[in-house]
Amino acid sequence: MDKPIIIALDFNSPEQALSLLAQLDPGQCRVKIGKELFTTAGPDLVRKTVDLGFDVFLDLKYHDIPNTVAKSVSAAANLGVWMVNVHASGGAVMMEAAREALEGVNGKRPLLIAVTVLTSLAKEDLEQVGIAANPEEQVSKLAFLAQRSGLDGVVCSAAETRLLRSQLSSDFCLVTPGIRRPEDATDDQKRVVGPVQAIENGSNYLVVGRPITQADSPAQALDAFNSALAGL
Repeated sequence: MDKPIIIALDFNSPEQALSLLAQLDPGQCRVKIGKELFTTAGPDLVRKTVDLGFDVFLDLKYHDIPNTVAKSVSAAANLGVWMVNVHASGGAVMMEAAREALEGVNGKRPLLIAVTVLTSLAKEDLEQVGIAANPEEQVSKLAFLAQRSGLDGVVCSAAETRLLRSQLSSDFCLVTPGIRRPEDATDDQKRVVGPVQAIENGSNYLVVGRPITQADSPAQALDAFNSALAGL
């Protein structure tokens, strides 16, 4: 298994992120830079993280008109990121434009994945925005749309991973946030499972935040996650 753990750098300053990175081995994990940190630190931090040897998942969830999203993912590719994402709810034309933009980049093309349903959302949350389907049904619908649009995979809760793995092609990548061990607090995630179950259900990569980033020893916490997965 090739570095399945993606550590979420959910900080509000580059100093905090770089301090954590100094404690981690890029050979043992990948990292995710999301909206808060990117808004604070910008592309410079992405470049620094890449230069430190880390594979970077730039988690900005692009959702806009096709031309804007295409230019955005192309700019992300020029930063040297390993993975970038869009919202599947932006539609097939938008996702296809993003895919086509990445096909034209120089160097190694980043993986392009789509967000299906945020793991903070339950059925009642979807109903509030006019979606009658339950989370699993909506995730499945958007995952199929992403696959037909030529994307490399989707972000989904591990609660839906087993279903998606049975429905989609075997090389379609499933990235799972909301990963918590039994001893970890669930915080604001509503649909969570443990790392071993997530991989057994078919996840390829697991996004882990606070259980590692807020641990007394982040390196030891990462080792614990990797050890739990070592026998799979």
